[in-house]
Amino acid sequence: MTAVTSPDEPRPLRPIRSFVRREGRLTAGQQRALQELWPRYGLEADALLDLTQVFGRDAPRTLEIGFGNGASLATMAAQQPQHDFIGIEVHRPGVGHLLQLIEEYGLTNVRAMREDAVQILKHCIADDSLDRVLLLFPDPWHKKRHHKRRIVQPEFVALLATKLRRGGHLHMATDWEDYAEHMVSVMSGSTAFRNCAKSGAFVARPDYRPVTKFEQRGQRLGHGVWDLLYERL
Repeated sequence: MTAVTSPDEPRPLRPIRSFVRREGRLTAGQQRALQELWPRYGLEADALLDLTQVFGRDAPRTLEIGFGNGASLATMAAQQPQHDFIGIEVHRPGVGHLLQLIEEYGLTNVRAMREDAVQILKHCIADDSLDRVLLLFPDPWHKKRHHKRRIVQPEFVALLATKLRRGGHLHMATDWEDYAEHMVSVMSGSTAFRNCAKSGAFVARPDYRPVTKFEQRGQRLGHGVWDLLYERL
């Protein structure tokens, strides 16, 4: 029997997502990587993760949310072999490309996940288990009516605070000035973080963050980039 909902009963609200799944075309190499490398370097979002068991060691852990094509994440992992990295990306071509880079660089300290970051944080990442969270160039949702889709919101920041260890860092970057100001506004409302900027609200790009090709193009066109660094209290 099919349950019938009364027209007077409120319908459950659909969650507001900060992303749209744009399933781009997979190259043959990306398809191969997803088939052959995912079982080794991919993590399923179906249970709480034991990261010590996942990586076979207890090391500083960085989570990147929305790694794009994975180039920056792979570079950071190669340059910081003493750290372990987990990358989240919903678009399969980007995941496939990261897997290719993991193979090409011979990396053992990177794992990929391909589900909604909020759900992963809630259900797969243990509290106080991360040393750094990266949110680099998230979708700015620049139209005012879409600002509610921006991932940086008070509820999201509160969730991140539970996953970061005390003394851990949240590092964000954007090339949209109004989004940078939005980030500052949201973070200023959190008692769980303090701004690491010595003056003003922004910091110079940390050495560990690679400059992306997209960022280099923007700089040539005169676009600004704003980095924000916060410590978990």
